[in-house]
Amino acid sequence: MLLSASFVSVSVSASAQVAGAAPQAATVALPDAIKQREQELETTRAQQKSSAELQQQLKAEVAAIGQDRSKLNAQLIDVAAQVRAVETRIGEAEARLRPLDEREKQIRSSLDSRRSEVVEVLAALQRAGRRTPPALLVRPEDALQSLRTAILLGSVVPELRARAQALAKDLAELVALRKAIGSERDRLSADRDKLGDDQTRLAALVDERQRKQSGVEKDLEAESARAITLSKQVDSLQGLISKMEQDVKSAAKAAAVASQQGTPSTADGKPNLGGLKNPSRLSPAIAFASAKGLLALPVNGVKLRDFGGSDGAGGVEKGISLATRAGAQVTTPCDGWVVYAGPFRSYGQLLILNAGGGYHVLIAGMGRISVNIGQFVLTGEPVATMGTTSQVASILAANASQPVLYIEFRKDGTPIDPGPWWAANEGEKVRG
Repeated sequence: MLLSASFVSVSVSASAQVAGAAPQAATVALPDAIKQREQELETTRAQQKSSAELQQQLKAEVAAIGQDRSKLNAQLIDVAAQVRAVETRIGEAEARLRPLDEREKQIRSSLDSRRSEVVEVLAALQRAGRRTPPALLVRPEDALQSLRTAILLGSVVPELRARAQALAKDLAELVALRKAIGSERDRLSADRDKLGDDQTRLAALVDERQRKQSGVEKDLEAESARAITLSKQVDSLQGLISKMEQDVKSAAKAAAVASQQGTPSTADGKPNLGGLKNPSRLSPAIAFASAKGLLALPVNGVKLRDFGGSDGAGGVEKGISLATRAGAQVTTPCDGWVVYAGPFRSYGQLLILNAGGGYHVLIAGMGRISVNIGQFVLTGEPVATMGTTSQVASILAANASQPVLYIEFRKDGTPIDPGPWWAANEGEKVRG
């Protein structure tokens, strides 16, 4: 009875406090809103200044590179690697946040479902300490501190002690979770800012690379248009490869060069990885057949379908499919010559590389391709970016709302299992 009476008095007192605080809250609201707006404007100005400084820095970097092709290639590969590393960290941080957020929801839900018990314990605490109970879910730290103090001082009656201790345990976990979530979100925000800067830098370098390429190949635009026209006349990927390497001048030239290139190797017949350190090379540093167990996947992602598995339409997969982040960076897994770059039937944007030795690498489903037909690209060089949704036909994509990259290897026109070529871990991947 005493507990019930006290609870009623707490409710009345709390109501009176809320009623008395309303005019004061209304008075304070306007200055607070103005202050918040000023802070937002200051943040926007700082971002604009930072962006302008970055643009000036990028112009200076590109100007410093000048006509040095090897320096430009090295910058492209390094910045693309940085972008993919940050993308990886962002993905890992988001994965760590998911269970933390879910656990926080569970604890809050549990506390909410025990609201009457919580009010009862805090009401007893208020009677003992002669003060208003702290806001439980707004400031769980205050509530936790009050409970711990009351338990230590013996202010909580014995019959409520076990319930107070259980409540304190939940609040302690909630406080720890909020701290962990805050730290993860701070790191995530910093990585997203860095990703934006790195993507801006990479875009400037890619534009410079393509500008130089356009200066060398005057008829690139006409060649690209002709390639897309011819692509509409064939029904299969092998037909497309044959058509490009026969009828499109730049692709035919690239295919001819690819068939003539020899690849140096060490005395024991193993690939000479030292050639990958030369960013000015114009032919593959490693023969594709010798690169098994060394290649990195072209994009960060989660494998949806593997070579040889069901394609969902009664057939088998001829390549692999990876679910990616929207806007993810796509890099080439090997050295090679671009023999096709553009849309093709149900594959969305398609890139075909002639890797030499009768091998072709096909990459499809990107939002935008940033290389031209006839261009020689290096291992790890940025060649495309993913879109925001799946560009590949539904037969290849498990979820149409998520970007999906499709990768296929071919030897003399026949699809082969790419599995043996992928590096087992980060340390084994070849890099430019």
